[in-house]
Amino acid sequence: MSTIPITPEFIQGAITIESGDGYVRPWRTNYQQKELYPLIDDNLVNQMSKPVGVRVRFVTSSTSLTLSVLPDEVARMFDLVIGSERIDTLSLVAGETTLTIGDLPGDDETPVEVWLPYRGPVSLTTIDGDGVRPVTDPRPKWLTYGSSITQGGGTAHSPSRTWPATAARACDLNLTCMGFGGQCHLDSMIARLIRDREVDLLTLKLGINVMGAASLSPRTFRGAVIGFTQIIRERHPTIPIGIISPIISPPREATPNAVGFTLEMMRDELIDVVDRIKQVTGDEKIYYFDGLTLFGEELVDDYLPDELHPSGDGCEILGNNAAENVLPQLLTAL
Repeated sequence: MSTIPITPEFIQGAITIESGDGYVRPWRTNYQQKELYPLIDDNLVNQMSKPVGVRVRFVTSSTSLTLSVLPDEVARMFDLVIGSERIDTLSLVAGETTLTIGDLPGDDETPVEVWLPYRGPVSLTTIDGDGVRPVTDPRPKWLTYGSSITQGGGTAHSPSRTWPATAARACDLNLTCMGFGGQCHLDSMIARLIRDREVDLLTLKLGINVMGAASLSPRTFRGAVIGFTQIIRERHPTIPIGIISPIISPPREATPNAVGFTLEMMRDELIDVVDRIKQVTGDEKIYYFDGLTLFGEELVDDYLPDELHPSGDGCEILGNNAAENVLPQLLTAL
């Protein structure tokens, strides 16, 4: 067995990759421009530092190997995925740096993916195995943007079982996840990141953070969604875009927030946004999907413990519903 450094070529699903002294660290932003993002409590940049949906992807002739990372103060969870199947979930306790990975095909042809933790930054150093080399991911590139529900909400069972990861595995897609806990506020800098990304299909799951923080009002929400999508269209004029409205959240459905918004109103606004864009620009590749059809009232009692975030099982239900009811329509439009 030989020890080789992990280089950026091994990493899929990141926006940029920071290279340091003996390590690489994936980011879900342009880390060199992180000071340009909202600096109130640095929470957006903090969420961008978490490698949600990011994978180390390679082939190897070994049936087992070790992956090394820099130590961290918290426990971390990793998933081994081969094809679309999660083979194992592995953990490192605080301070541990070496992840032992077994049950590999060892055929030097089958891509192996190690999904990185969705709860904290990870700096990768080396892989110890035989014939290890990075391989690209040729599958259609799907990028999804959203809130903590899209990030994993702290409730997903493991990194490859968030709702976007579940849907991506079910539909055999190359995922980039831009779910930012508490931070889905249609920032123009995020629109620019998506605009500049190579992507084949896009979903935008909008509304719940705007509702919670009252960051946009009935006066500004619709315009912000239109502006966000039109920035993306500057370089992606024909990719399918799916606008997904909020899933069920009983306390927020009909009760106005500080600026008079309800989730019921937001869904109506998003329907109107898609209709207006189609009518004015002739865009026939933008679609509306009702979040209630993906995760509705019938699931609240068993799968929505805090009336906001799906449970671990709920994340997978949401992902499977998206795989059945959202992504096929977008893929057909490619």
